[in-house]
Amino acid sequence: MSLLDKLKKDIVIGDGAMGTLLYSYGTDSCFEELNLSHPDDILNIHKAYLRAGADVIQTNTYAANSLKLQRYGLEDSVEKINRAAVKIAKQAITNESFVVGTIGGNRGIRHNSFSLEEIVQSFSQQLHYLLLEDIDGLLLETYYDLDEIEAVLSIARKETNLPIIAQVSMQVPGIMQNRTPINEALLRLENLGADVVGVNCRLGPHHMLESLEQVELPKTALLSAYPNASLPTYTDGKFHYEGDADYFRKSAQEFRSQGVRLLGGCCGTTPAHIEAFASELKGTSPVTEKQVEVKKEVVQVKSVQPKRTERPLQEIVKERSSVIVELDPPRKLNTKKFFEGAQALKEAGVDAITLADNSLASPRICNTSLAQLTKTNIGLRPLVHITCRDRNIIGLQSHLMGLHTLGLHDILAITGDPARVGDFPGASSVYDVSSFELISMIKQFNEGLSPTGKDLGEKGVFSVAAAFNPNVKYIDKAVLRMEKKAKYGADYFITQPVYSEEKLLEIYHATRHINEPIYIGLMPLTSSKNAEFLHNEVPGIKISDSIRELMASLKDDPVQSTNEGIAITKSLIDAASELFNGIYLITPFMRYEMTAQLATYTNTINSQVLRRKLNANSIVK
Repeated sequence: MSLLDKLKKDIVIGDGAMGTLLYSYGTDSCFEELNLSHPDDILNIHKAYLRAGADVIQTNTYAANSLKLQRYGLEDSVEKINRAAVKIAKQAITNESFVVGTIGGNRGIRHNSFSLEEIVQSFSQQLHYLLLEDIDGLLLETYYDLDEIEAVLSIARKETNLPIIAQVSMQVPGIMQNRTPINEALLRLENLGADVVGVNCRLGPHHMLESLEQVELPKTALLSAYPNASLPTYTDGKFHYEGDADYFRKSAQEFRSQGVRLLGGCCGTTPAHIEAFASELKGTSPVTEKQVEVKKEVVQVKSVQPKRTERPLQEIVKERSSVIVELDPPRKLNTKKFFEGAQALKEAGVDAITLADNSLASPRICNTSLAQLTKTNIGLRPLVHITCRDRNIIGLQSHLMGLHTLGLHDILAITGDPARVGDFPGASSVYDVSSFELISMIKQFNEGLSPTGKDLGEKGVFSVAAAFNPNVKYIDKAVLRMEKKAKYGADYFITQPVYSEEKLLEIYHATRHINEPIYIGLMPLTSSKNAEFLHNEVPGIKISDSIRELMASLKDDPVQSTNEGIAITKSLIDAASELFNGIYLITPFMRYEMTAQLATYTNTINSQVLRRKLNANSIVK
């Protein structure tokens, strides 16, 4: 009897977790490599699950693809690991049990961790080697990204007539992270040729059953479920699961009543959990009819109009000249000079001050707290920088919710300098997401959805700026990144500091096709030492030889150096104002009097430029 024939006739019991048991034995490296170095350990686990009552075991190949093996330097061992895994599993089975080749998903929350092209190439290679070993079927499991599993399922269906089990995973019960209802997701997999469709991982029996209540019995495919034992607990430096096997026994009949034909376990499950399922379901007949009232997920959002009283900066800068100024939060607890600077900049007529998020990976006062005080006490719009370096996805979501609650809606989304360049070289850089994904995440907030697709109950109204570094050898490559950020949802761009009119013209011509407005970054130099540091040690900043030579000639005269730094910036403002509506002034060393003076000058120049343009238009008419 084939695996598919048995599934059509009986309730079939799958195995449980492989990694959980290996981890409990003290193994915390590449589990798939153990197929080569410790095959007996893998064989013994397979046998334990078969003794517990499993009819189907899966190969120890969940992450045995080149994309995941490369983190261990094993990307050239894909063939050896996969073929060895099948051979080990086959040693364990009897004539009445089956081996399915497992291929796991690559994408989690980070939708763009791997491109679909990379995934397809890696999947095809792993699939090829599994099929060479005459397996009884394929198990595609733990796919959070629906696009990914649809792509690989299509390939697998073309390559083999073997039974294919396609299982997705949900962050939130009942829906995929792209908001596709689970019933619809499984129907799509059935239509692509999957013989068994189902869910696994992330959720325990309670929430998995809750999700399955919304799933209709497929027309041609069959249903599967592989729940987790529980949520993991972290104690004494190790993860462990506390799920009770008896709890699985009590839920077994409920899985049957939901139409599940293939029932196994995922993270945290052991042979005891599988024995609990088998003892309840072996010999029982499967359910062939099921009444389902499919729930339609609707995001209920409140009116967003009262939440934003200021026009977004991207709208302002499209219509008129605009000046924003970066004023870094202090490194020390005294904030007097910061707020003096904010007040001076307001009086100079700037549209906003931007507050960096621990720039150069050095700790400063939280920019959110200063932003709120600036808005409340001074009445000046703050633009809050958010880096990907310091917060994981949980922290980023919480941070965005806090900003929304405070009414701080202007954000600059950046990757952030790595932690090793800052004051704490032993600190870790998080980088759960890139700046592209952070932009997309913020835009999803504006739809009322969290990164996992969960309803936030209200839509955000964030305006998102993105960074653009034109100080590179090939600006066309930087513009491609700019275009990508715009595609992900960036509303406007802020550049790194520019120090030549030639560069301004280059930016103008290279970005004329970009619809999103640009704020040109300008930072006055304060000394020759400052110029050399910026040119040689700060990523993304390059200063021309002529300017560095000029500043070097004044190195013994600090007053004249400052005046010359202001004069150079004024000259750049003159040129930039003819090409761009947006000017972004960066305050050096909290010397806000310099940027206040330059802001006043910029507004004067912008008025003159506007009058000239109006006069020119009237002459043409």
